[in-house]
Amino acid sequence: MTRTSRKLFYWLSSLFIVTLAARVAGETLLTTLRFHNDLGVSETLSLRPIDEQNAFFQSLGTNDRACVTCHQPQNGWSITPPSVRKRFRDSDGLDPIFRTNDGANCPSADVSSLEARRTAYSLLLKKGLIRVALSIPTNAEFSLVDVDDPYDCPGFELALFRRPLPSTNLRFLSAVMWDGRETQAGKTMEENFRQQAIDATRGHAQALAAPTAAQLKEIVDFETALFTAQIRDRNAGALDRDGATGGATAVSQQPFFIGINDPIGLNPTGAPFDPRVFTLFTSWLRRSGSGDDVQEARRSIARGQDLFNSRPIVIEGVGGLNDALGVPSITGTCTLCHDTPNAGDHSVSMPLNIGVSDEANRTADLPLYTLSCNTTGTIVRTSDPGRAMITGKCADIGKVKGPVLRGLTARAPYFHNGSAATLADVVDFYNRRFALQLSARERADLIAFLGAL
Repeated sequence: MTRTSRKLFYWLSSLFIVTLAARVAGETLLTTLRFHNDLGVSETLSLRPIDEQNAFFQSLGTNDRACVTCHQPQNGWSITPPSVRKRFRDSDGLDPIFRTNDGANCPSADVSSLEARRTAYSLLLKKGLIRVALSIPTNAEFSLVDVDDPYDCPGFELALFRRPLPSTNLRFLSAVMWDGRETQAGKTMEENFRQQAIDATRGHAQALAAPTAAQLKEIVDFETALFTAQIRDRNAGALDRDGATGGATAVSQQPFFIGINDPIGLNPTGAPFDPRVFTLFTSWLRRSGSGDDVQEARRSIARGQDLFNSRPIVIEGVGGLNDALGVPSITGTCTLCHDTPNAGDHSVSMPLNIGVSDEANRTADLPLYTLSCNTTGTIVRTSDPGRAMITGKCADIGKVKGPVLRGLTARAPYFHNGSAATLADVVDFYNRRFALQLSARERADLIAFLGAL
């Protein structure tokens, strides 16, 4: 093991907050990790040993980064701003996550002093955003008209600031990366994961060569063995008690296949859609009694689950849904898009534009791009063209996939650009966007439910 990889793993090991326990079940060594977070405790179950010699923990490039650099177990296998800021303080901004190729607001940023680094990496420190630089496809149906870039970065690529997606619960994915660019037609998901690992190593870690076939197998085998969920709620207690099935063990046993609950008939082999996607806390909804704070907290989570499954939503102007079906208005539920049973991901590839990147929701710390659709002359202003940067289609501007919802609490902030700092902000966005008119109790119940996932 190299000095760099040893440092990475021992540094990682020091972050295990609650438990690192291994048990033998048949011939499989299971490892359980638990970490405190703001709403309780998250849990990761690994179906494989966590081994410092695995390529996931190794620096395979030229800038000391490894997969674990941006996929931290205590952050739901992503990163969070408080954790990033601690790493900045502990290293004076020299930790491997702080590299100008994609961690800085601009690749040409001055990082010669502590204060310069604090400025250069402000989006990473504030929102946990990594810069993805992409060029407009040569055959694109749109052209770039104007750029409002707060960082005045030179070059012809668009800077798209996005949250690192978690490297856990990969079994439930129907698309890889926010814009689906690592999802290749005719390839298995394992093949897509290997390609993603190649591109991440060549790009984020600035490797001079792709990982070996053996290293790729180690990375993908490790990642696909990880399952993460909240296991304890600060108010409701254990989330796998009294008939509830929270926690990572139940997630690891959840069946899945592409199209398992196809909401709009996009997959010819898909199963009929059932809006009752989440059943984790159904038993708590029926519990009686009053005056017990724990029982009331459990009922709140269960009511939130029921709302998520069944609250009618009038869906209008959602790219990838209304336009795909040719219907201006659809009455559905949260589970029409978050349809994978007890995971909440899309069970079919379904990039959507719900307006997160629209000019109206853009914050001053993100670039704003003005695009013109060549055939219609339509002007679109967005902070992230999303899927359109891969397909070149005007209809795909702003479309990104939804994430797996399990383990949300450990990896704030939310949405692809970190624009929702808390789960309350997420619920408030949807409340405004779709005119849900939630009561105070309904809002609290939805937040409680999402926090228990």
